[in-house]
Amino acid sequence: MLTELRIENFAIIESLVIEPGDGLVVFTGETGAGKSIIVDAVETLLGVRADSSLIRSGDERASVEGTFRIPDAIKEAVHAILEREELLDDPEYLTMQREFRREGRNVARVNGRPATLALVGELGELLIDLHGQSEHLSLLRVPSHRGLLDRYAGAEVELRDYAASYAALQALRAELDELRQTEKEASERVELLSFQVQEIQAANLKPGEEEDLREERTRLANAEALAENANLALAALDEGGAEAPSANDRLGEMLDALGELAKVDAAQAGLESRAQSALDELAELGRDLRAYLDDIEFNPKRLGQVEERLDLIQSLKRKYGEDIPAVIAYGERAAKQLDNISHAEERLAESEANESKLLAELAGKAETLSAKRHAAAAELGAAIERELDDLRMEAAQFGVDFRTKADPAGLPLGKERLAFDSHGHETVEFMVAPNPGEGLKPLVKVASGGETARLMLALKNVLARADQTPTLIFDEIDQGIGGRVGAVVGEKLWRLARQHQVLCVTHLAQLAAYGDQHFKVEKAVADGRTATQVLDLKDEPRLLELAQMLGEVSEGTLQSANELMHSVRASTAA
Repeated sequence: MLTELRIENFAIIESLVIEPGDGLVVFTGETGAGKSIIVDAVETLLGVRADSSLIRSGDERASVEGTFRIPDAIKEAVHAILEREELLDDPEYLTMQREFRREGRNVARVNGRPATLALVGELGELLIDLHGQSEHLSLLRVPSHRGLLDRYAGAEVELRDYAASYAALQALRAELDELRQTEKEASERVELLSFQVQEIQAANLKPGEEEDLREERTRLANAEALAENANLALAALDEGGAEAPSANDRLGEMLDALGELAKVDAAQAGLESRAQSALDELAELGRDLRAYLDDIEFNPKRLGQVEERLDLIQSLKRKYGEDIPAVIAYGERAAKQLDNISHAEERLAESEANESKLLAELAGKAETLSAKRHAAAAELGAAIERELDDLRMEAAQFGVDFRTKADPAGLPLGKERLAFDSHGHETVEFMVAPNPGEGLKPLVKVASGGETARLMLALKNVLARADQTPTLIFDEIDQGIGGRVGAVVGEKLWRLARQHQVLCVTHLAQLAAYGDQHFKVEKAVADGRTATQVLDLKDEPRLLELAQMLGEVSEGTLQSANELMHSVRASTAA
């Protein structure tokens, strides 16, 4: 709901801050005082294009800012939009602002950050219904009619049941499309996939194989140099003569010397032990070198085989992946696709049979949902016509138009197949005939003015629980009606305001008396300039305003105003 409205330099408004509360909020005042300008400012806030003509004379910029508390009923939808645009700050509130300058630069903001007019309009449709510009009234948006009727009918369970089957059917149809596409491409794909699978499987690749082969190739290619160096190391270790003893000989001499040393100085026995360990380590080294020499292979044939294998791996990598695991994975995917193609016809027949079953199941659920809608439509029409009778529109009629469309791929209903979507197989549109003999016409085509405002009030009252728009604004709703009907309208607005915040501009005291909050809009002249101001009336000032609306303020009009307030308190207490 709207909790604060700030207007600056808009038409004849210099600066206004209005804080409407819950319930019915009425705006009264003389013609030309600026009541409709406040409504125009709200329309601007909701995304109506604004131009420099709206800027107060002598100023360079104008702005309108609204703060809204987000009710639970629309919180999920509002949060989804704000999260999508990365604009969600406070989960309970949001602000919207329009600012436009004389040179033509217009800016829209949501939660203090720049936003497009499309986004502002999208949020505005969820927050406010404003009778005055039809694009802001949800009842004039035909796509919303089906949802309103469903909520009025209490068809949530049937709709969820239908939606679950619809989702299952859509998933199955997506699978069918893929199978049909696969079958279509099968002839040209089978040959390629078969070759790819055979080529990869024939290679019998192993993870890590390439690294092992590269190491083997290095050894094979350098076998002679490796053997030469290993022999040199063995010669230094084991071979020696009188002039150049081997490492083992020299280490043996060292071991004998340290043994003699330890006999004299027992504290150095550890040196002998370490020398023995070194001698043992050299012996182990010699054995390893001989084993290594035995493994060194002078095998040009094997080298050729390794090179050939590495070339094959490189070729497969170029075709199918950056390494062996990627090539293997590609082969597995190709094999799976080949299997899908091989069994596509069988699976296609099975899926088509399942589609027929799901279509029949969905058709049954669609009929159940439709029956509930049609029953609710009759009740809705009767209820709205009763409301219209109260509002002195006795001849007005209301109906709901259900339409279907043939579709060969649709639901089997009766002797034909009908198009369907996630909400059923029929579209819904509200129809009205405001005057006798005119016949029912789409609600979106009814003429504007007070008569239409009363029609909207009747619709809103009956659909109060189904309609989730938190704030409703009515302008000119009292056009062409007298005080007695005005009291009826006032009571209906008050009752509607138990479930919505309702803002209403009125000239009738009988209607204004029902307001939970009463603002008086008036013009004041300061420094030679006219400006609109708004007063929040309570108690005696409010009584005076109601008396003035009834006529010249006098003892009689004050008494009438007092009686009017007592009458309102009695009717709203019932």
